Amino acid sequence: MGAGTKASGPDFTAGIDAASIAEGVVVSGQAYGEPLILVRRGAQVHALHAHCNHYSGPLAEGLVVGDQIRCPLHHARFRLSDGQALAAPALGPVACYRVEQIGDRIFVRERLAAPAASAPPLQPASVLIIGGGAAGDAAAVELRRRGYSGPLTVLEAGALPPVDRTNLSKDYLGGAAPEDWLWIRPRQDYDSMKIELLTGRRVGRIDTAAKKAFLEDGSSLSFDRLILATGASALRPPIVGANHPRVCTLRTLSDAKAILAQLKPEQQVVLLGASFIALEAAASLRAHGISATVVAPDETPLQRVLGKDIGRLVQGLHEAKGVQFRLGRSAREISEQSVILDDGSELPASLVVLGVGVRPNLALAEESGLKVERGVVVDASMRSSAPGIYAVGDIARYPDAWSGEHIRVEHWVAAQRQAQIAVHDMLGIEQPTRFAPFFWSHHYDLSILYTGHAESWDAIEYYGDLQKQNALAAYRLNGRVMAVASLNRDRENLQIEAAMEANDDAALEQVLASAR
Repeated sequence: MGAGTKASGPDFTAGIDAASIAEGVVVSGQAYGEPLILVRRGAQVHALHAHCNHYSGPLAEGLVVGDQIRCPLHHARFRLSDGQALAAPALGPVACYRVEQIGDRIFVRERLAAPAASAPPLQPASVLIIGGGAAGDAAAVELRRRGYSGPLTVLEAGALPPVDRTNLSKDYLGGAAPEDWLWIRPRQDYDSMKIELLTGRRVGRIDTAAKKAFLEDGSSLSFDRLILATGASALRPPIVGANHPRVCTLRTLSDAKAILAQLKPEQQVVLLGASFIALEAAASLRAHGISATVVAPDETPLQRVLGKDIGRLVQGLHEAKGVQFRLGRSAREISEQSVILDDGSELPASLVVLGVGVRPNLALAEESGLKVERGVVVDASMRSSAPGIYAVGDIARYPDAWSGEHIRVEHWVAAQRQAQIAVHDMLGIEQPTRFAPFFWSHHYDLSILYTGHAESWDAIEYYGDLQKQNALAAYRLNGRVMAVASLNRDRENLQIEAAMEANDDAALEQVLASAR
């Protein structure tokens, strides 16, 4: 899933002065025609491929934390000693090379073979995963990566294998990515890992005591351990005309294809909602030269998540590209060729795209007797109220270590990391369960990374220059930072994440202070 990368800089096979590699500082170069980085930890120097295998993020611009390096783009993590992926969104290793010191020079030698998975302390008799989205895929892959060798089945209600949903509203809708670029992994990868992926299969009921899932087609599957990853569904507002075929949601590949199939030159598209999805879709439509108007009751886009200042900044970027806004307004009705607003005004619309939010798919959990309170209630290891059953992703309401609250987040990376935590628990693998929620959004040249979770705040403090799109925004409640959004400050966002995971308020404040 990444673009090609070029090798440059010093040739590490010819040797490099050992004294030039400082502790924890990343040194860039090349070996065998590949871009590499060197990192010193104590007496040991490690050599890894220079780019993350999730969208080719530049690891040279990342952050070294203990025995790992973290990617600045989407916060994937790799172990320095062997390149193993330690946390999503990367689900596989980067190449690692043998390093040899002769005298005062460091030489990079041959590429090392990836270490084989060792058998975990626990081996469930069978594992069933319900849901084939980001969380379900991450759970299945992590089980195999961690040495689980038993029967493993993934049930997906939709007709398609897992796709990278984060890109549906971006490159794919904008025409910059082909369909085959969207699959999280090729179908044959599931076969090679002995993961039984069954699409178009919906579960109607779970007998938690008997540990059996009953499918709507009349069949049933027994399990020893179960991971619920049923995700969320796009909302359709209860207004006249919302179910018309030309009114599209944007949650699945089928949704995106339905939008693309209806696009025509000189078309006028109305997007309901000023959410991340709606704005990204508007930008993609403008890439096709199509008129796009965003309608939302909010005063500014994204204000409930990022506040009014960043919302206005993002709005200005979209307006400069031709996106129009009708804010402070709601749709009253969708007619054959227009959207009628609550003030009686009418917008021509041959296509309407909904971006008004999602609803977690909780029905299966509720009907199965799991504890549900604004999400499936789980502990720090993602265990639900029923023994042997875990819940992850959009449906899970878990204890957030930083805020001390139970929260539910709808973030791609969080879903994958929750799945990995659940896997580690069911296999008896000792792993840290603390992680900070994280998501990203791109608006033309502006990269926004957000770490933490602030359902509410009483102050927003800015560090840097917001208007130059080079700043951090700290969302405070009673003086304490609950979340930080970064604008083109990717490395500082990594430092914020590390401070939150270490529960270190002082380190977090130091990052902010140095960013002024």
